[in-house]
Amino acid sequence: MSSVATPAGGRQFLALGIETSCDDTAASVVDAMFEGGVLKSARALSSEVWSQYDRHAEFGGVVPEIAARSHVERVDAVMSRAIAAAGVTVAEIDLVAATAGPGLVGGVMVGLSAAKGFALANGVPLVPVNHLEGHALSARLTEDAAFPYLLLLVSGGHTQLIEVSGLGAYRRIGTTIDDAAGEAFDKTAKLLSLGQPGGPRIESAAVAGRADRFHMPRPLLNRQDCDFSFSGLKTAVRVIVEQEFAGGRLDGQAIADIAGGFQTAVAEHLAARTARAIANAAFENRLLVVAGGVAANCEIKGALARVAGEAGWRLAFPPPKYCTDNGAMIALAGAERFAAGLAPPMAEALAFAPKARWPLAPPIVGAEHGGGKKGPKA
Repeated sequence: MSSVATPAGGRQFLALGIETSCDDTAASVVDAMFEGGVLKSARALSSEVWSQYDRHAEFGGVVPEIAARSHVERVDAVMSRAIAAAGVTVAEIDLVAATAGPGLVGGVMVGLSAAKGFALANGVPLVPVNHLEGHALSARLTEDAAFPYLLLLVSGGHTQLIEVSGLGAYRRIGTTIDDAAGEAFDKTAKLLSLGQPGGPRIESAAVAGRADRFHMPRPLLNRQDCDFSFSGLKTAVRVIVEQEFAGGRLDGQAIADIAGGFQTAVAEHLAARTARAIANAAFENRLLVVAGGVAANCEIKGALARVAGEAGWRLAFPPPKYCTDNGAMIALAGAERFAAGLAPPMAEALAFAPKARWPLAPPIVGAEHGGGKKGPKA
């Protein structure tokens, strides 16, 4: 390893992070400084992302096998680009971290295998990372986000409220009982023939829309917990399209109005459930961190900013490039785990199997959802 000691007795690491959990092949080099195992500063020296939208466009969504094959074709090049863009050499990398789950298991396998090969070839530690922990820590790349804080994780596959007490210390207080917010955006975009990725397409269409033209439900209004539900909103869009425009083509204004109404309903629902979690928070550090791809939506940001402001809380968002899937958040999570002594021994890391499901935190007692041997959908 080439990590260096700092004058204050800390350690500085160059971490390579690899992310392949869905349809983005991503890699990044992060320079992280620690004192006593605690993060003092972090800086992404590079962040390379190779998207696959063109390969999935005709299917209206991500096809797992196509995604996995694309990762195989691209992962080595993306890793090399990230190292070159960071202005460092392979020999200067101190550790490699890779998403080990949850996600599309074929894609996860590709990135984790690439990281294992890099670790063996270069004699550096390997840290398997939970993709959700990457999102949970992503704000720490650019923001003063000291523990503890309340996290709203809102992405294509996950919508959760989590109390983050420290590294590896997570308590889930709310989750979706059906679809994730990002999934609802993608499927609504498909219903409106807007293409993918759904979130940015819906947001762009909504700019010219009247959000009050069509009625959209506000889910779980009478529920006293902090859970989410998006299947009803998705169904409402389908019903509007089928009933209001039966046999006819949606015109541009109708698409904009539906997109605007849907986006506003999602923003208000996320804000309402988050406000409940803030009201029930048991820690004094009044910080709300919002992470995940859906966190890049401007209307959602505005709704959450109002909620945080009314409660006297500080709000932290990662920059948009660190909201969506990226290698920098994985590199940071790996470096934090390694510096804190939470990384597995090398033999265990090399034997680590990719996981399609890997909850970041257990649900609060009495709030479990879903059934079957694999547990909750989220």
